[in-house]
Amino acid sequence: MYPIMRFGKELLIWKSAPPLGVFDPHVSTHRCWPWDLDPWIELNNGRTLTLYDLGRIPMAVRTGVIGALRENGWGITVAGNSVRYRRRIRGFDRFTMISRNIGWDARFLYMEQSMWRRGECCNHMLLRAAITSKQGMVPPAQVMAAAGLDVESPPLPDWVQAWIAADALRPWPPVIDGLAGTDPKDDLPV
Repeated sequence: MYPIMRFGKELLIWKSAPPLGVFDPHVSTHRCWPWDLDPWIELNNGRTLTLYDLGRIPMAVRTGVIGALRENGWGITVAGNSVRYRRRIRGFDRFTMISRNIGWDARFLYMEQSMWRRGECCNHMLLRAAITSKQGMVPPAQVMAAAGLDVESPPLPDWVQAWIAADALRPWPPVIDGLAGTDPKDDLPV
């Protein structure tokens, strides 16, 4: 279930916070609750992705991006991500989340987020977001201009560019061996 109460709490907490520059980090503190756990009593990997919303959306509010989306009837969606897990977050652990924009290209906005416990990075995510409208995708530079942010994207770091290049090689839709000739409307065999 989506943590709607926690999400609302985060929006209330950060509602009166000072604005952030578009590349400034948003830092928030959270706790790993029992409903966030997997059978090994640690933060579930899927829940990690959901909890990252609790940092990413307030960051977008504080930078002015959400205001521009609302004013123009645009939406934002995750268009890809990659997570590196290195340390466990266990039940009832407090952790700090750092969320920041890295930059953008002609199509996507790139962000990084990380969760820290006792000075150690537990996991780190690179995320690509698309801004959408009824006409299709909105270039991030147009979104920044609509938010009153007179800023250009810095060059994306090499590791981000390498991820973009690697992801471009990935086939879409995926090719699944042994399923040639099946009707895509049919359920795939289990």
